[in-house]
Amino acid sequence: MKRSDFRFRERLRVRWAEVDAQRIVFNGHYLMYFDTAIAGYWRALGLPYAPTMEALGGDLYVRKSTLDYHASARYDDLLEVGLRRARVGTASIVFEGGVFRGEDLLVGAEIVHVFADPSTQTPRPVPQALREMLDAFEGGETMVDVRVGSWDELGAAAKSIRLAVFVQEQGVPLAMEMDAADAGALHALALNRLGVALATGRLLDVEQGDARIGRMSVMQAMRGSGVGRSVLDALVQAARMRGCREVRLHAQIGAAAFYRRAGFVARGPEFDEAGITHVEMALDLLSLPHTGHPPVRRGSSGQA
Repeated sequence: MKRSDFRFRERLRVRWAEVDAQRIVFNGHYLMYFDTAIAGYWRALGLPYAPTMEALGGDLYVRKSTLDYHASARYDDLLEVGLRRARVGTASIVFEGGVFRGEDLLVGAEIVHVFADPSTQTPRPVPQALREMLDAFEGGETMVDVRVGSWDELGAAAKSIRLAVFVQEQGVPLAMEMDAADAGALHALALNRLGVALATGRLLDVEQGDARIGRMSVMQAMRGSGVGRSVLDALVQAARMRGCREVRLHAQIGAAAFYRRAGFVARGPEFDEAGITHVEMALDLLSLPHTGHPPVRRGSSGQA
């Protein structure tokens, strides 16, 4: 078993509380490491776990976990937990995993899940849609589709995400969140293979060849999965295609690092917007290379 055998790998750092009297990671904690990786695996498939299982009419229950210990992790080690679907039976999904420190395998695992009725915990056949998504991911396919289009095309799904994030989670007044600018904006929407909307954002033209990105929001269960970056990249690409020289946005302070990683630079002092501290950030589109942009699926209107 090699680190490169796994398309999905979850990075973890060993905490002090996980080390035992022998000054190594207590053996039982490796099950927690693999469980954490399984949660990340579903995000990598673009599947928020709880609503996905509800939509599929079942849930996954651990039937058997087997660990094979080769070497020990120690406090402050940076680890990667690789996970892959090994095989799918009638009602079971078998995962293989490995805990790696660098290229060294520390612990191997085989974990058997059973798909079952949550009310009775009796096995059910693994849904064909789930089988196909597992095959697609392990085959290296892209799991999230980013579409761009008008509010008429994408607004219903985009609105559901924005209401959940801004109004319900952050307490932004509904009258402030939904505005007339939506009708004329270009919207981006990320959807998984079940057609569930995961993230959204919009692009507004402003004067003098500049554009503004706003309403960037990601379903809570999918944050940190890269789906927000896919929406941002689609909007930046759309601004370039429109000939814009610069794109600006108002970033919540807690999300500023996300935008910095995409090349945005803070400009000016912090300020309050809807009761949340923000900072203006900008990206110079003229300084970007002209290759490497991900393909973006357009809405039926063909808008870009």
